[in-house]
Amino acid sequence: MDSKKEVTHTGFVKEIGKRGIKVGIIVQSGCASCQIKGACNMAEQSDKELDIDCNPNDYQLGQQVVVRLKSSQGMNALFLGYVLPFIVLLTVMIIVSNLTTDEGLIGIAALASLVPYYSALYLYRNKIKKKFTYVVHPLK
Repeated sequence: MDSKKEVTHTGFVKEIGKRGIKVGIIVQSGCASCQIKGACNMAEQSDKELDIDCNPNDYQLGQQVVVRLKSSQGMNALFLGYVLPFIVLLTVMIIVSNLTTDEGLIGIAALASLVPYYSALYLYRNKIKKKFTYVVHPLK
């Protein structure tokens, strides 16, 4: 597959379950690989875990793997996690600012509008999760 159409991460098998595996990946910002990262303390690195449905018999604990995700699915995640909540926040801010001039109330209402949004996202997480399919391959 074309590398422009997919996102790949190298990881390792952390757990093996009945229906799949749990893969640990280390996500680094651009400066995490910098030669002088210790001098500026800007390096950012975080550990992530992905639950991947696959044949668990094909993998062993600690085995290095490559995890692939279509770029279009990554864009969907970006939309759900950042763009849509921003639109909700901005819309509520505009609507409430037309009703009142109290800036504190406008800010609280805008922030409070994110509670039902992220609650709905949490409630539908399993349905959303089915739309994101990761493909895992052993690292050669």
